[in-house]
Amino acid sequence: MTGGFSTPKKDKAIKTSGGKLVKTGEILVRGVDTYKAGVNVRGPGTLFALCPGKVYFTRKKTSHGRVRSFVNVAPLPKTAKK
Repeated sequence: MTGGFSTPKKDKAIKTSGGKLVKTGEILVRGVDTYKAGVNVRGPGTLFALCPGKVYFTRKKTSHGRVRSFVNVAPLPKTAKK
């Protein structure tokens, strides 16, 4: 590890936890393949929120029998304007 070329990257991780309120476009997960995009979440490697809301995680079994973890965003209720 001379010269700092072999140091592991520290920016690849989960950026938000479950139950946290997020804004539109906020990054939820960066560079982790174990989490997939769920409801109101998009992105191939960096998962981000499509709408403001609360983050929650789900686990589903695929047709091949593998369990996947999904990151979802429950949208906030719309407030009525006068």
